[in-house]
Amino acid sequence: MSKLELLSALPLLLFVWLVCVEASVHEYAGVRFVGKGNAFVVHGGSEGIYFSHPTHNTTAAVANGDAYIRFEKIKFRRPKEFSNFSSGLIQAVVFEVDDRETIGGSAYGGQRAICCTADLAKLGVCTQGEIIHRPSAKNPDWPQVFGVSFSEDKLVATLQPKSIEITKTGMYNLYFIHCDPQLKEVILEGKTIWKNPTGYLPGRMAPLMNFYGIMSLAFVILGIFWFSQNARFWREVLPLQNCVTLVITLGMFEMAFWYFDYAQFNKTGVRPTATTIWAVTFGTVKRTVARLIILMVSMGYGVVRPTLGGLTSKVVMLGVTFFMASEVLELVENVGAVSDLSGKARLFLVLPVAILDAFFILWIFTSLSATLTKLQVKRMMAKLDIYRKFTNALAVAVIVSVGWICYELYFKSSDVYNEQWQNAWIIPAFWQVLSFSLLCVICALWAPSQNSTRYAYSDDGSEEFDKDDTLTLIKPSPMPMKDVRGGPEARSLHGGNGLPSEDVEEEKTE
Repeated sequence: MSKLELLSALPLLLFVWLVCVEASVHEYAGVRFVGKGNAFVVHGGSEGIYFSHPTHNTTAAVANGDAYIRFEKIKFRRPKEFSNFSSGLIQAVVFEVDDRETIGGSAYGGQRAICCTADLAKLGVCTQGEIIHRPSAKNPDWPQVFGVSFSEDKLVATLQPKSIEITKTGMYNLYFIHCDPQLKEVILEGKTIWKNPTGYLPGRMAPLMNFYGIMSLAFVILGIFWFSQNARFWREVLPLQNCVTLVITLGMFEMAFWYFDYAQFNKTGVRPTATTIWAVTFGTVKRTVARLIILMVSMGYGVVRPTLGGLTSKVVMLGVTFFMASEVLELVENVGAVSDLSGKARLFLVLPVAILDAFFILWIFTSLSATLTKLQVKRMMAKLDIYRKFTNALAVAVIVSVGWICYELYFKSSDVYNEQWQNAWIIPAFWQVLSFSLLCVICALWAPSQNSTRYAYSDDGSEEFDKDDTLTLIKPSPMPMKDVRGGPEARSLHGGNGLPSEDVEEEKTE
């Protein structure tokens, strides 16, 4: 990037930085309550938090970096026209997912309610107009329920600052709830801070920081091998190998940006949106370029054909469409992620990417079949061997991908309440490992060497290495030289280069 381009990009980067979204620091700016049954609810957040050793002093726990959920400047604001009465409680409810059944109840086996009804109040199990909750069987101090009410003629009710120390590993949920229909116009302001013992990363994301650190090292090792081969045999480097160099470089940047994104997020509690966008973009460009390279190689570009011909525009169009769909999906999923819960909007964005991926796979294997047939007919054995290995690697990758997709669907459908959040990081990590493994296979097959040109397209009809392999495999029976020279059958079957006459014509056409 030139200095002029860098200067022109600075305003955009500054704007992105200023509007960065806070993640483990959950902010509420004018959030309205939503009716759920007989209650009015605001979801304050859901995150996996790891165990923190208990201390006797909450302030000391915060200072020592233990796990906690802290409430800061939480205010409830109501319009002036609804301020002429004293209200019931607006309560904050914090509970671990295993204790979800302790919130709410029903009278005589009827419909389950969050707010205490007149029938339940008569049974003496709760106070009418407040949230129904019971102590947890495992810890009588949970769930944590506390609140504040509006005094008459007061427009603002402020919740006292509070820190809740976490002493059990689990998925924690926060809801702000009230049961007063007259408070339906109330809005929520302020923030909560969720912290793990090792930093501000949500529990589901915490292992990914170390994972991307390891992947960064893996790409560096692969890059050292590949770049050293390029330097040794720079005269023999093919355009295809330059494309592989581009993919490795993009992978290095992607892994590094992801690591720095998570490291800064973990340190400050504020997700660096600019770094996240760069990581997402490098990753999307890498995946797009990798798919296009695999497609072009499958078509035989640079090996059995010099150009893609009329297919170039279609390949470019498919690549651009895939990039746009993937970029939108990744931005929605990663930029501004507040909780350990995935948004429902993601389901609609996954479908276009899945369809385009399926189209890529169909086109790749159709092209591979045609290329393999062509190489076999022309008896280009060296190229045929490497293409067969390439096809086998792709087939294994596709089979493993389909199996993993089935597992992912099962995992998400069976984990409705995110109780398996500690293993959720494996889902995105697997795809990174699979793509890296396939890249390593491609690097091994097409590594620059002194014989790299044997795999390149040649327009002079000569395939010296292939002819040697062909003669070794065919092993023709000894014949008198006069029969070879004068036999009409031999002249009709073979062209001047030892290939069938129709293959010679096909080579001339190319």
